[in-house]
Amino acid sequence: MPVLNAFIKEYGKEQTVKLVDPVIRELAREGGVPARQGPWGKYYRPFWKGAFRMDSGRRPPTGCQRADGDEVCFNVTRCRYAEMYKELGVQEYGALLSCGRDAALIVGFNPKIKFTRTQTIMSGAPYCDFRYELMA
Repeated sequence: MPVLNAFIKEYGKEQTVKLVDPVIRELAREGGVPARQGPWGKYYRPFWKGAFRMDSGRRPPTGCQRADGDEVCFNVTRCRYAEMYKELGVQEYGALLSCGRDAALIVGFNPKIKFTRTQTIMSGAPYCDFRYELMA
């Protein structure tokens, strides 16, 4: 945050986000590449199981909760990232620093996986809806 705040002070919030967002996404995409080279890249089912366990919420699950065939969908009902950013007093940057990475990471891991999310806890929704689909 100190680096981000320095940029915001110098260039303003809008310009800073415009500059930083593509860098964060590219780093996330690059971060997905090593996983592609491991066993998960060849066999997507272990990825499904890992992604499905991502909901660390203590609240009852809502909506789609399945991992079958070429699709996984689940709703995260507690986001520890959102909690951390709120505790640090920088929740307005949580989506930029964390949520925006998810789709790019999947592209780096396996570009044949379509990732969809229409809402996030970070943006004020009651849950994040994660959807993954292996495209032919």
